[in-house]
Amino acid sequence: MPAGPTSLVERRRETPIGPAFARGLWRIAAADVSSGNQVLLLHDGPATFDAMCQAIADARETIVLEAYIFRSDEVGRRIGDALIAAAARGVSVRLLTDWIGMRGIKSSFLASLRKAGIEHRVFSRPGFRAWLGLIPRDHRKLLVIDSAFGITGGVGIGNEWIGKTKRHRGHWRDTAVRIEGPAALDMQQAFDTMWERAHKRERRGSHRLTRRAARGAHLDPATAAPALVGIVEGEPLRLRVARALQMQAISAERSIWIATAYFAPSWSEVEALMGAARDGVDVRILVPSRNDHRWVTFITRRYYRRLLTNGVRIWEWKGTMMHAKTSVVDGRWVRVGSTDFNPLGVAINFELDAVIEDPALGAQAETMFLDDLERSIEITMRSRKVARAHPR
Repeated sequence: MPAGPTSLVERRRETPIGPAFARGLWRIAAADVSSGNQVLLLHDGPATFDAMCQAIADARETIVLEAYIFRSDEVGRRIGDALIAAAARGVSVRLLTDWIGMRGIKSSFLASLRKAGIEHRVFSRPGFRAWLGLIPRDHRKLLVIDSAFGITGGVGIGNEWIGKTKRHRGHWRDTAVRIEGPAALDMQQAFDTMWERAHKRERRGSHRLTRRAARGAHLDPATAAPALVGIVEGEPLRLRVARALQMQAISAERSIWIATAYFAPSWSEVEALMGAARDGVDVRILVPSRNDHRWVTFITRRYYRRLLTNGVRIWEWKGTMMHAKTSVVDGRWVRVGSTDFNPLGVAINFELDAVIEDPALGAQAETMFLDDLERSIEITMRSRKVARAHPR
């Protein structure tokens, strides 16, 4: 049985790690790190939607919302009504949605948003260009209020996350994070970049990196005010989140716990996890047992035998759908975002993840993960699912 969260916190090693966290995120993921942020984990859709609506109601100057999944169902109307009310108060509201993620949305719903004065752009409509415009997608989920606080994670704006759909019984399990502090400005700037991309105004190339100087790369978690937060912008072919995982696998001394909805990692990511497990690190992976894309489950289970034989432990969520994209390493590094460990997530789509260094938040994330394992089934080499995925 998994050890209790209290004993895990007590056994946490307090060895100083210096500025390696901040410096590493800058060098391998082009992510600035800021200190003095207040971070709150949000468990599942209802809590996330409540936090979003409260944040929108508190907005005084600006609201930006970027959503891969955006529907005109009950949840979409709730968020839409909150945005309309904010626009009526004189708040500047910008909405960025993805062409594929908003399929089926009612034109009358969008018209009501635009009539209220909300600026709306759609990312990557299909057309006569590379891949017919079907990839990459804007898979990010991001809300920023007054450039002062923001919410990001895996939660889309749709009834799946409150359990009111014809296809699914029960709500989807997911995680988001609310961040207040200087990291919110990084989230705002990340939105602004995608806003320009959607309007075809951003120049291509590496100029954005070469013109930037490192900010926050010197921060030491031992002396800087918590929480330290880096906003990692996943871009096509950059592999930033994958490299961040490998950096954490190198640094991990005790544990690497990952929850991911669509798990089809590269062999380099698999080797990083197996290498950590063989070196005595407690590596655990939580995936759905029932996936909204059934073919993904088949692919995921093809990895089971290799991972299990190398000491990685695997659980499958027993509920409707486990959609979270999170990780917690050594109880002090927490990642919450939109990136799944598969080619679309790490190498093709536009994604956004918050990587946080804070032992207090890490303890909460570990407790949340252990609670999820109580609602899951551990997969072993004797499991029929392993045998079926690897027929003799």
